Amino acid sequence: MSAWRDIARGLDPARPVLIAGPTASGKSALALAVAEAGGGVVVNADALQVYADWRVLTARPPAEEEARAPHALYGQVPRDAAWSVGHWLRAVTTYLDGARPIIVGGTGLYFSALTEGLAKIPATPPSIRAEADAIALPDLIAGLDAPSAARLDLNNRARVQRAWEVLRATGRGIAEWQAATPAPLLPLDAAQPLVLRPDPGWLDARIARRFDHMLEDGAVEEVRANLPHWTPRAPWARAIGAPELVAHLRGETDLATARAHAILASRQYAKRQRSWFRSRMSGWREIDPASPTR
Repeated sequence: MSAWRDIARGLDPARPVLIAGPTASGKSALALAVAEAGGGVVVNADALQVYADWRVLTARPPAEEEARAPHALYGQVPRDAAWSVGHWLRAVTTYLDGARPIIVGGTGLYFSALTEGLAKIPATPPSIRAEADAIALPDLIAGLDAPSAARLDLNNRARVQRAWEVLRATGRGIAEWQAATPAPLLPLDAAQPLVLRPDPGWLDARIARRFDHMLEDGAVEEVRANLPHWTPRAPWARAIGAPELVAHLRGETDLATARAHAILASRQYAKRQRSWFRSRMSGWREIDPASPTR
């Protein structure tokens, strides 16, 4: 897209670039344009594109795009490996020196940890995680401390469970831990932060088209290859479209229904991302991907 190239040429090639946006909004294309215009390494900031077993379903950059510019932190984590925002933050540190990092993704928590700092919370013991896995969401919410509950999206089980586990393991609420956050690795004013803010209707149409392309490119076969290892609550299993296609492969629904449910899940996820970006990224340069020059 020529507009992406215009934006890329207007950036300082000596300063890191951050590109955030909801799923299917065109982040990877912009990152590649930035790398080709001024050099740098495209560094993944998406919590699911890190997994080795998902390429099609998580819309990782295809091999031909990876060949056009250096890419990092894509597809390097085995499905059964522990991975968290802390793991990502330690991994991304490697790319903050040297070639300009172009950090791109839709996981808002990664960007806030990078630019605002991350609380050094001890790892959760496996026994407590197993205990939390067996507890229903309303009961997890009921077990939270009030300050932490007030800061969470209580519909997001992963975030709620994490807060419950921290309180159970340490005796301190996650809000208290976050209040003692150290200095960030990359303060926002040391970078060039861009956030894509698409019109919801425009984005909904792109999400549907992209999922259809995923089906054409082998998404069903990719899920079939992972079916023997399927563990619904594992972090790697949160790839949008995976549960729906698993249900299809198990004969629980037809492909058309799985497609419709996956597209709906992706749109709901994009809505949550847009809410995060509105509330947490007010200091970022906003770009409308449908009219990038505005």
